Amino acid sequence: MNTMLELTGVSGGYLAHKPVIRDLHFTVGSGEMVGLIGLNGAGKSTTIKHILGLLRPQAGRITVNGHTLAEQPQAYRSAFAYVPEAPELYEELTIREHLELTAMAYGIAKPDYERRAKRLLELFAMTEKADSFSAHLSKGMKQKVMIMNAFLIEPALYVIDEPFLGLDPLGIRSLLDLMVQEKTKGASFLISSHILSTIEKYCDRYVVLHRGDVRAAGTLRQIGEAAGLPGAPLDDVFHRLVTEERR
Repeated sequence: MNTMLELTGVSGGYLAHKPVIRDLHFTVGSGEMVGLIGLNGAGKSTTIKHILGLLRPQAGRITVNGHTLAEQPQAYRSAFAYVPEAPELYEELTIREHLELTAMAYGIAKPDYERRAKRLLELFAMTEKADSFSAHLSKGMKQKVMIMNAFLIEPALYVIDEPFLGLDPLGIRSLLDLMVQEKTKGASFLISSHILSTIEKYCDRYVVLHRGDVRAAGTLRQIGEAAGLPGAPLDDVFHRLVTEERR
């Protein structure tokens, strides 16, 4: 399995010499879905900001598809798409115009854009809203627009932060189905979510962050064994890992 995302000894944060995350080591392979889980304040968002290039590591190295941001910024950034927890749209643009803008920014050919946009609008039941301005959309609809823009470019890696917040049940199912389809085609996913019962059904491996450190990483069986709960569901394993000190 090729490595799509790799963090090697990554430490960093917002202030020099005061790291929020410390010595992180984990990977996401091609066609793999990895869940990044932890309590509020565990360092998940800080980790994602380092991957996106919004923060520079104080130590360590991050590669996306073998590229570093410092050495090959265009190749690094073009290899992934990001879906944030809070949707951010241009109020003066319609849904369709957001999709067109994304297509132009990533150089997507018009036939490919039209095919992908039609599919995404239908999948998320947004066809009738395509010419609505984002200012008139509910939070859930805005989140769907962010998701559609990310999946429109069909990147090698998706970084998704709390994707289910604000989505209705149909939107959640549509997103999960889409993730499975893209994963089957070889796309990789790093997903941060508190909905453990959902990601347990879809993720291949997990990275459990606690107070800025990797408390455990691996398959459900592996992190279950690390927690002393082999064969237990993810919710129970996570609870044990973040509430009991290491022996």
